[in-house]
Amino acid sequence: MFATLQDRLAATFKTLRGKGRLSESDIDATCREIRVALLEADVALPAVREFIAAIKERALGAEVSQSLNPAQQVIKIVNEELVTILGGETRRLRFAKRPPTVIMLAGLQGSGKTTLAAKLGRWLKERGNSPMLVAADLQRPNAVTQLQIVGEQAGVTVFAPEPGNGVGDPVDVARRALEEAKRTLHDVVIVDTAGRLGIDAELMQQAADIRDAVTPDETLFVVDAMIGQDAVTTALAFLEGVGFDGVVLTKLDGDARGGAALSVAQVTGRQVMFASNGEQLTDFDVFHPDRMASRILGMGDMLTLIEQAEKAFDADQAAAAAAKLQGKGTDFTLDDFLQQMQAVRKMGSLSKIFGMLPGMGDFRNEIDNIDEREIDRIQAIILSMTPAERATPKVIDGSRRARIAAGSGTQVSDVNGLVDRFFEARKMMTAMANGQGLPGMPGLPGGGKRPRSKQLAKKGKAKRGSGNPAKRAAEARQEALKRTTAPREVPAAFGGVGRPEDLPDDFELPKELRNLLPPG
Repeated sequence: MFATLQDRLAATFKTLRGKGRLSESDIDATCREIRVALLEADVALPAVREFIAAIKERALGAEVSQSLNPAQQVIKIVNEELVTILGGETRRLRFAKRPPTVIMLAGLQGSGKTTLAAKLGRWLKERGNSPMLVAADLQRPNAVTQLQIVGEQAGVTVFAPEPGNGVGDPVDVARRALEEAKRTLHDVVIVDTAGRLGIDAELMQQAADIRDAVTPDETLFVVDAMIGQDAVTTALAFLEGVGFDGVVLTKLDGDARGGAALSVAQVTGRQVMFASNGEQLTDFDVFHPDRMASRILGMGDMLTLIEQAEKAFDADQAAAAAAKLQGKGTDFTLDDFLQQMQAVRKMGSLSKIFGMLPGMGDFRNEIDNIDEREIDRIQAIILSMTPAERATPKVIDGSRRARIAAGSGTQVSDVNGLVDRFFEARKMMTAMANGQGLPGMPGLPGGGKRPRSKQLAKKGKAKRGSGNPAKRAAEARQEALKRTTAPREVPAAFGGVGRPEDLPDDFELPKELRNLLPPG
């Protein structure tokens, strides 16, 4: 959704790096580029003006001029202003003091209200509520049937006393739904209203009548994130005609420019509360302005990724797999490997998962071209093996591989590749589980020794040493001393220990280096 905006901002910030001080002309040029990037992303002009004014005011102040790294400080300012334009803090649902809590959905036809009602119902059910969906859209053909189908998929009760297709009174249905919810002890009522093809006065009045009949605790305006600046015009019309308390963005996984997300909250003064970023009922979550700003700036969204992983991975299975890896790793079988792959699948598409990692904007083409069916092929290959083969992959010889390939509908080369990748992955995960770092990466703990014969060739002529043997030996000792005393950081994720002063007391240099150091 924000790919174009992300690329433009990244290119703008790249020109700032390396500058010790930023002049007023540098800041003006940066703000000009940001303004163009936002307008190209279909952000509403009033929102762009306010956003740029805030950035320029802060960037020209002491906040940047006294900074040691002005470029990073400008990025920080843009990030904070993005969070502000997206609504500031995360907005949570307000529940009624006395159930049921009534949530009314309103918006244009085609914005995804009916599917969103089921997503919201499923989300509430997962959090211990007992929601009920109300089919009050009696205008659109088959809207009632659609709500019944998606409600069943979500495992949520649907109240649909009228067939719809132009038959029935939606205001009466909404009123009866409240009585039914109280009788059946449902603590949340989600009312799906009719969508409008435009600013339809009659249907707008109908939504206002439903609002007056049920007095909703939350009225949510559902807006398609792909409609660009029209989202602001429609939102203002609904705000005046019906009124709403929060915004829900749908179709955030589309390829549009995404200006609606950056415009609606700023122009209407109502925060975005939820975001839907896919067709599955699970593709729905609370909208976090700080996380969305981080994603727009290419910094990733690790918090959301961690939350999705916690929901997808079974804690007991993960603990059991970790225990197997902390030994020699031979107890970690292809069955365990398949369980981990299936858990990854529950988190969503691989492209979405990689897209949440910091710095992945530079690899967008590779991420977009990821074959999502690869996990299905891996699953087919593993399930075509016998239990003994999955437990002990070393027994899989040539004839077994041919049988597995035929059974899974793949090639023998695919089976070979999977088995080889499994052994490599198990070796790497075992090393990391035991705190030995990544195997095969010299210079990192557990990485092994760097082969002397495979040193990287340097460009240009190498610096020649002195012709005097005694002087050359002294130079070698001095160079070795620099290398061993220079501060260096090893990422903790790779089992690093940090700076030299943080090394353990029993740490010793290799014998070859100790011999190069001067005595004492």
